[in-house]
Amino acid sequence: MASQQQQPQPGGPMAQPGLQQSSTLQQLSQQQDFDPVHRFKMLIPQLKESLQNVMRIASLNLAQNTSIDNGTKSSDVSLQRFDKSLEEFYAICDQVELCLRLAYECLSQSIDSAKHSPNLVPTATKPDTVQTESMSYGQYLGMIKSQITCAKDIHNALLECSKKIAGKVPPQGII
Repeated sequence: MASQQQQPQPGGPMAQPGLQQSSTLQQLSQQQDFDPVHRFKMLIPQLKESLQNVMRIASLNLAQNTSIDNGTKSSDVSLQRFDKSLEEFYAICDQVELCLRLAYECLSQSIDSAKHSPNLVPTATKPDTVQTESMSYGQYLGMIKSQITCAKDIHNALLECSKKIAGKVPPQGII
């Protein structure tokens, strides 16, 4: 019975700091995958490699076709397919374009957010750490009320527009 004393196990409490660190690194990696700028930076080397591959295959195919046209070689030699490499290049270009569009949208939203809510409400609990660029709670409430009013106006305009559209559609029985 004494030999059944508790032994530290590999998955026990001693392994927790390493596990937490690896999960933090995994979360950071996943977060970077969703970051369009980071994804763009990761795609650029792939894009360069793909372009080099397209140019290499095009060069080999051109040289092969030239030698066939000159009658020095037969067409029995199989070459890599140019269309496949070009398709891969275009796929990476599409991914780069999507990353850039997403980054642009994020920037636009950030600019709009800063424009419509330029100052933050102070969250500091100590009076000596109050930020000078922050707005008072009353100013914050006023801004929120104006945003709610604007949202209601937009909602009402959309409802009115949908009613007008619904009123102009012919009845379903008449065609």
